Amino acid sequence: MMGLIGLMGCNETVENAKQEASLPHIYPDYVGVTIPVNIAPLCFNMADETAQRIDAVITDRHGNSLHAQGDESADFDLDDWHALLAANPGDSLSITVSAKYDDGWHTYQPFSIYISPDSIDYGLCYRLIEPGYEVWSKMGIYERDLSSFDERPLIENTQFEGCVNCHSFNRGNPANMSLHIRGKHGATLLSKDDGSITAYNTKTDQTLGLCVYPYWHPSGRYIAYSTNTTRQTFHSAHPNRIEVFDEASDLQVYDIEKNELLLSPLLKQDSIYETYPVFSADGRSLYFCAAADNVECRTDSAEFATAITSAESTAAANSALYTIHSKLNNLHYNLCRIDFDPATGNFGNHIDTIINAASFTPSSVGGSRGGSISFPRPSYDGRFLCYTLSDYGQFSIWHHEADLYLLDLSTGESRPMTEANSDDTESFHNWSTNSRWVVFSSRRDDGLFTRPYFCHVDANGKVTKAFMLPQRNPRRFYRDRFFSFNVPDFITGPTHFDGHKASQIINDEYRKNFGVRK
Repeated sequence: MMGLIGLMGCNETVENAKQEASLPHIYPDYVGVTIPVNIAPLCFNMADETAQRIDAVITDRHGNSLHAQGDESADFDLDDWHALLAANPGDSLSITVSAKYDDGWHTYQPFSIYISPDSIDYGLCYRLIEPGYEVWSKMGIYERDLSSFDERPLIENTQFEGCVNCHSFNRGNPANMSLHIRGKHGATLLSKDDGSITAYNTKTDQTLGLCVYPYWHPSGRYIAYSTNTTRQTFHSAHPNRIEVFDEASDLQVYDIEKNELLLSPLLKQDSIYETYPVFSADGRSLYFCAAADNVECRTDSAEFATAITSAESTAAANSALYTIHSKLNNLHYNLCRIDFDPATGNFGNHIDTIINAASFTPSSVGGSRGGSISFPRPSYDGRFLCYTLSDYGQFSIWHHEADLYLLDLSTGESRPMTEANSDDTESFHNWSTNSRWVVFSSRRDDGLFTRPYFCHVDANGKVTKAFMLPQRNPRRFYRDRFFSFNVPDFITGPTHFDGHKASQIINDEYRKNFGVRK
């Protein structure tokens, strides 16, 4: 690849430009980011919407260049972009941006992006959901090719009446998925390597309720689930707006081969809230979050419902809400671990506390002491564990103080992922299968919608500046699409998931029951 490449026919010549001393203010902020060698083009807009035209030239150390110009966005040619990245793994590219305003062209100081030789997985799978609370509208599970802009739905709730959530893959294997359906057609769907899809009833007479928050064992034989009695309340004057909390929660592991739930009395204690189970990279431990039920968050649901819906009981309802929120401020989840034997399906005889949440200093918002841990995710190479830390509780998605932290499993040291964090919510996250990239949900863009961001984590735990999922015209795409990206997870290839077949199974009344090991 030599010389300047790009569509030049309709472009204006950047001439008599005023040379600015500052870097360009672009959307998304891609200045100084590290990207995978196989990522889609980092198209961008000027953050200042008064710009009439944008021009961008990317150059490498060998004299090769890539050019893009447009009325709204710098939209790089897909094939030329990939050719330029493939020629420069482990090196930097320089980007010079010019923008045209009423007074003519302005050229800004060039900035660099670094091309990591570490590739990213084929794609990303996520739920798109409108930011509602009490009812749901259109939603679905979608997959996106990360090397291009191609997106397709796996299944949408226009095919049945209900809600889709809790999708999980076995280490990115697109053929092994657990998918939860809520509503009148409630079920948990399991898809397997042979393309089969089975609908299960996961509630048993020995467990609290339906299985949620799935995480696959590396062998593919087991899936860890929690079962939660969940409540939701709203803040009248609080930046977090909404609270989701558990009145009870337990853990269990499902043996796919034997169709049995594996239970342990240590993981279903009435005095402990256990949630968010994940297997270690070697499959011999189960990490999870746990909080002691010493703050009396449980409520009389019938009494509370009566109070909240009665006009005469507004004061009582407000008092009940105040009491709940005050108690939630002191609910702190620790990171815990228990042994697991994949050969027998047996659990260990004690629980280790890996991180005591009380050891953290709270931020200016929320809890009275310590922090609270949610969404633990170990890297697949067994080196690190990424988790979310918020002031209190376990549902950090609406907590604006929530940040990502990185635990070094070889040293036990834990630190904030400052390079990737922002002033707003960082929450649900997953690792790429080569353990070099983390995708996470963030509200940093506008404080309302969660959007996917990526950062690189090297073998020593060094974290790079995060970048947003690329789109051809990012400002128009994210402004016009009123959906949050929920529970992003990597996949190593197309899923080939048959949404039509799945919807037929969902609409059918048959459900296979989970058994319980005696």
